[in-house]
Amino acid sequence: MPSDRTHRAPLALKVTAAAGLLFLHLPILLIFVYAFTTEEKSFQWPPPGFTVKWFAVAWNRPDIWDALWLSVRVATIATLVALVLGTFAAAAVARTKFFGRETISLLVILPIALPGIITGIALRSAFSMADIPYSMWTIILGHGTFCVVVVYNNAVARFRRTSGSLIEASMDLGADGFQTLRYVVLPNIATALLAGGMLAFALSFDEVIVTTFTAGQQSTLPIWMLEELIRPRQRPVTNVVAMVVVIVTFLPILGAYYLTRDTDRIAGSGK
Repeated sequence: MPSDRTHRAPLALKVTAAAGLLFLHLPILLIFVYAFTTEEKSFQWPPPGFTVKWFAVAWNRPDIWDALWLSVRVATIATLVALVLGTFAAAAVARTKFFGRETISLLVILPIALPGIITGIALRSAFSMADIPYSMWTIILGHGTFCVVVVYNNAVARFRRTSGSLIEASMDLGADGFQTLRYVVLPNIATALLAGGMLAFALSFDEVIVTTFTAGQQSTLPIWMLEELIRPRQRPVTNVVAMVVVIVTFLPILGAYYLTRDTDRIAGSGK
């Protein structure tokens, strides 16, 4: 008979876990602390004092709002494009058989394996050869190279876990292609698409290297923060922006967790 006695983790394991969590999250906590410091030009520990004036300064900086709005637009459009292209590519690879299927799968995931600087140089060269002016759309094209991969990886894994007999049964019962997609396929891959879309948005929102080569004179929020760190005017303002980004990013992730935590019971999910 199985024992009902609860086994407690060894002290060494608890200490190691606590050290790992501290290593991961201490830098983020320091960002929060330095967002309130009174020191303007450098980071001192402990901070000489605390103030909330930097929040008002950041709120009244139009360059921050412009960079934020550009990052949101780029990440949103890149994610939508990735959801469409990544899902179709995953469906083609996972649900059909054709010559060269594995090669195509490798080519789809290759961009995320390449160093960002290689992708950036390649895209910049292509834009220059085609005389394409740098704009928001060149940034979106650059981000799409890895956002599609993220969605594809999540979708293809879920497609392979979903039983093909469900689709066959739907068609046998008289459902057309759209009804099968709406009532059978999408419920089974919805959480995978949500996870892939969230990760694609996060990767696009904080991308720096590829953006540097495809943005021209434009400045997304990560580029703005990098420039502020290199040539600081008011260091605490950068930490205020970083803190707000952390909070705003955390809220939809938390909401998505509560919305999707019970979706593993969907029929045909492969459990």
